[in-house]
Amino acid sequence: MFKSSKNTIVMLLLIVMQFGYSQQKIPHLQKKGNKTQLIVNDTPFLIRGGELGNSSATSMESMELIWQKLTDMNLNTVLTPVYWELIEAEQGKFDFSLVDDLIVRARKENLKLIFLWFGSWKNSMSSHAPAWVKLNQKKYPRVKDDKNKSHEILTPFSEENLQADLKAFQKLMTHIKDFDQKEQTVIMVQVENEIGMLPTARDYHPLANTAFQKSVPDELMQYLQKNKQKLVPEFLEIWKKNGFKTKGNWEEIFGKGLHTDEIFMAWYFSKFTNIIAKAGKDTYPIPMFVNAALNAPEKKPGQYPSAGPLPHIMDIWKAAGNAIDFLAPDFYNPSFKQWNDLFTRQGDPLFIPEHRFDETAPFKGLYAIGHYEAIGFSPFSIESVSDAKKEPLGKIYDLVQQLTPTIEKYKGQGKIDGVLLDKENNTHIIKMGDYEFTFKHDYTLNWSDGAKAETWPMSSAIIIEIAKDEFYISGSGIVVTFKSLKENRNAGILKTDQGKFENEVWKTIRHFNGDQTHQGRHLRISVGDFEIQKIKLYSYE
Repeated sequence: MFKSSKNTIVMLLLIVMQFGYSQQKIPHLQKKGNKTQLIVNDTPFLIRGGELGNSSATSMESMELIWQKLTDMNLNTVLTPVYWELIEAEQGKFDFSLVDDLIVRARKENLKLIFLWFGSWKNSMSSHAPAWVKLNQKKYPRVKDDKNKSHEILTPFSEENLQADLKAFQKLMTHIKDFDQKEQTVIMVQVENEIGMLPTARDYHPLANTAFQKSVPDELMQYLQKNKQKLVPEFLEIWKKNGFKTKGNWEEIFGKGLHTDEIFMAWYFSKFTNIIAKAGKDTYPIPMFVNAALNAPEKKPGQYPSAGPLPHIMDIWKAAGNAIDFLAPDFYNPSFKQWNDLFTRQGDPLFIPEHRFDETAPFKGLYAIGHYEAIGFSPFSIESVSDAKKEPLGKIYDLVQQLTPTIEKYKGQGKIDGVLLDKENNTHIIKMGDYEFTFKHDYTLNWSDGAKAETWPMSSAIIIEIAKDEFYISGSGIVVTFKSLKENRNAGILKTDQGKFENEVWKTIRHFNGDQTHQGRHLRISVGDFEIQKIKLYSYE
């Protein structure tokens, strides 16, 4: 009897443990107020990322000297390609040894991974397709330009192309689920890379020409009609100009021109990619996104990677399906605020998977996390630094790491903002709580070293309201003054502390007053310093 009871208890415990494991949520996105959080291991996760150069992760030997650099810069996430040509060198035979090695080593370094699927397209081209795809153009056709010349870009109009990519991606996601679901090392996947059409605005392959003459799919037209009031203005204007038609082929509905060629291609690129993403999610539904190569304003479709997941055609990408969770910008373009405004104008989350690793990147990252409440930021070619411990990115990421629980606690509630400053844009005003905060570049102070320099280094800060009259301000190269929003009231500093978080508990290092606050007039973090300050204000008549 005792033995039977003991066995029963063991069985019950095993059932409870198995049930508990099955109930553990995999990485996913969730709304918090009017923003979006990434949840990993049941906890909000803010990505302090870095993307590897395209060939760095082709072997573990090439990675050996990189891991230490990543941890020295306080990363918590590495974005690394997974190459179709390497995992399926022979059709139908898969080798995930490199994937497994990356996951195991990332766990050892306490890092998460975002895999970038270099499948059908990488920077528009199909450079990472396996040899058995490239060498069989009849079965796996490529796009053709208006001169009937083929290019090394797989056409999205081919069912054979779609199925080959789909099967490989589904195998990859099945393997990741089996190998990693419990640990959740892999937290997101980027599907393809910088999709776009070159050197013409649309594909002229016979399959594409046939599709171009057919009626615009009902699925797309139904989406446009249902969401007419929310469409981005530049796309809505195209549809409006042609009379908001709902029946006809592509030129009948959207008019003749390169703009219609791009809309047409956007639909088929996005439909192809959504099918790929859905196949992966049917197996293991972690968040999936696509990234965009940004177009220059003077370029016409075909002169940039046309029809990719760009803001002016984001409605087309959304109409094609919901397997893709969000569209993300890659930045080699100086108009940082402008493009982020465009990507977030419909309330979508912001994640920047790729930014040129230059001197501005750390400060733009902090600004994105503050102003847009982004789920993360990632400079490209993160391993290219010579002395990782001295990198400003690591110092900014240290601040973000300390502040992450506070950021996630107040996300989506109008209690977080950020500023990005340089010589030309040296002042930014934020209203929060009962106060108006005027942030200025540190060099606006006449006595600052470097104030007379021809160019000023970029600076940035994040501000978080944590209680009435109480705020964290963190960053580098800023000076802040205060104004009461209450009529006939003045604002003053009650207390300013420089400090840090240890095990998520605030610890004051120095209490600032006197010269450090300009006798109670401002809060300052000098250029070259990276600090968190906790300030309590008050108002008086």
